[in-house]
Amino acid sequence: MVPLSFAGEEWLLTEGRALYWPRERALLVADLHLEKGSFFARHGQMIPPYDSRETLERVALAIRETGARRVITLGDNFHDSDGSTRLEPHACGMLEALTKAVDWVWITGNHDPEMEARCGGTLAEELDIGGTILRHRAKKGETRPELSGHYHPRLQVKVRQRMIRRPCTVVSANDGPDGKPSGRMILPAFGAFTGGMNAGDPAILKALQPADRIDAVVPAKGKLARFNLWNRAA
Repeated sequence: MVPLSFAGEEWLLTEGRALYWPRERALLVADLHLEKGSFFARHGQMIPPYDSRETLERVALAIRETGARRVITLGDNFHDSDGSTRLEPHACGMLEALTKAVDWVWITGNHDPEMEARCGGTLAEELDIGGTILRHRAKKGETRPELSGHYHPRLQVKVRQRMIRRPCTVVSANDGPDGKPSGRMILPAFGAFTGGMNAGDPAILKALQPADRIDAVVPAKGKLARFNLWNRAA
């Protein structure tokens, strides 16, 4: 895990696309998109049906790695609101074990606004934890510390004539309503079957305004690599 200073606190980024909040002993993951494989199968596109198992195995690993007592998912937990009804018994058992082991909160997203917590956990549209807002999609104009998902940010950089693409976290810095340093963060998609949007896409940069600067950050070999995406003009 790699330390990340954000909104006056120290956080930890895992190399598996999760964020750990030490003060709350909480693991945050975004865009699991469970049962995406079965959704596409219903529409005639046959892909391997084990995406939910793989994603839940990675969540379990992140819980063990961080020692989290709480898991908060930042929306698009299932690929559609009926996704939990399609979980095969093994994956459902995995999920039930996880939701019993920790305090589990599902924040709903645009893919699953009417999901039901059939395998445990509680539902919320958004949370305010000590002044930090947790929601699925970044809210333009927000100046309080905010954590979200939705965009599936992916860093695209050219290294030695090769284009490298990696999931990344996008972090902005700004002054909060009380004048103290604040910021907002968009987490990468955690799910096994999820694509990505260029971290520098105008949709992401606009969603994080107002901001003084916006960076993409990637944990790599125990260090935090930071790539500037946008700066406010002097």
